[in-house]
Amino acid sequence: MAHTATEADLKSDIPEIRPIPILAVLLSGAFVAILNETILNVALQAIMGDLGVTSSTAQWLVTSYMLVIGTLIPISAYFIKRFTTRQLFITAMSLFTLGTVIAGVSPTFAVLLIGRITQAVGTAIMIPLLMNVILAVIPVERRGAAMG
Repeated sequence: MAHTATEADLKSDIPEIRPIPILAVLLSGAFVAILNETILNVALQAIMGDLGVTSSTAQWLVTSYMLVIGTLIPISAYFIKRFTTRQLFITAMSLFTLGTVIAGVSPTFAVLLIGRITQAVGTAIMIPLLMNVILAVIPVERRGAAMG
C-alpha cells in the first residue's frame, strides 16, 4: 500500500518561520534608511558653506531623495514579484551603503547628489519590502500590532 502525504507530513518538511529575527534585521535597515530621508535637513547650512552652493541648489539633496523614492516605490511591486526577499534586502542595503560611502567622500556637490540618489534607490526598495515581509510572516490577528 502506497503512503500518501498528509498535511502533518507536509508541514514537518517546511521550516518554521521565526518572525522576530527577520523583522529585527529588516527594521534596523529600514530605520536607518528612513531616518536618512530627513536627517540631512540639519546639515544643509554646513553643506552650503563647505561646497559653496546656494540654498536652492542644496535643497536638491532632499528633493531628489524624495523624488527617487516616490518614483521607485510603485515599481518595487515588480521587483518583489521577480526577486527573493533576501536578494532585495541585500541589494537595498548594498545600494544604501554604497550611496552613503559616495556621499561621505564626495568632493563636489554633484558627487554628493549622486550618493544621495543611490541611497534613495536602496530606501525605495527597503520600505515596501518591509511591509510585505510583515504581511507575510505575521498572523492576520497580530498584523495591526506589528504595523504599529
